[in-house]
Amino acid sequence: MTKTEFVSDDLLSKIYQNKYSPGEKLPTERDLATHYQVSRYTIRHAIKKLLNIGCVRVVQGSGIFVTDTKYKSPLIYNSLTEKKFNEIESKIIHLKKVQATPLLEKTFDLKQQDLWEYKRIRIVDYQKVQIETSLLPFHLFPDLTEEILAKSVHHYVQQCGFHISHFITTYSAVSITRDEASLLNCKKGIPAMKIMNRGILDDGRVFEYSELVNLDYTVSYFTPFNSEHHQQRLNRD
Repeated sequence: MTKTEFVSDDLLSKIYQNKYSPGEKLPTERDLATHYQVSRYTIRHAIKKLLNIGCVRVVQGSGIFVTDTKYKSPLIYNSLTEKKFNEIESKIIHLKKVQATPLLEKTFDLKQQDLWEYKRIRIVDYQKVQIETSLLPFHLFPDLTEEILAKSVHHYVQQCGFHISHFITTYSAVSITRDEASLLNCKKGIPAMKIMNRGILDDGRVFEYSELVNLDYTVSYFTPFNSEHHQQRLNRD
């Protein structure tokens, strides 16, 4: 772990431990550098990560303040969400209209409807890190284009007047296949993370189903301890 990673992770921990509460001002760069015995350059890069995650905000002339982000989502950050959209490049493999299979009809609660299917490669710091294959109902998003896919699809969904409620996400460890290795310019068989996402609107409709394969994937969550569930597990036969 680098010094920058340690500082950013430790500050995140302090925020989630309520050492720094929402609205509270963090110590100055100089004070943080003294506390952690690192350079102010290291502190600036650590703070940049917190800014990208959304845990802090900078008020010019006043300082760095903690936000209330932790109350809005259990996800603290993952390898992509800590990056701003202008730091992520997307290479579009295809965008096409497909007929929903019986399984996808159940997923989207649709009958004999067309879906958009798109595949794109996500590139961060000139490295190909993710293959994303997603499906969206064609009738909800008839004007989806490759230009939109090159940016933020979820921003586009909101621009269409929809309100995203939540995501159901599943993670599993996989090995890179030959085809995936070709797309990511890596070796076949290396470990990766497969992520399956189901996006749900506030009216209960599924608007997106995605399967993603990520290299070097990390994710951090803030999850309350569920004592009742823990007790149920202890009591199982």
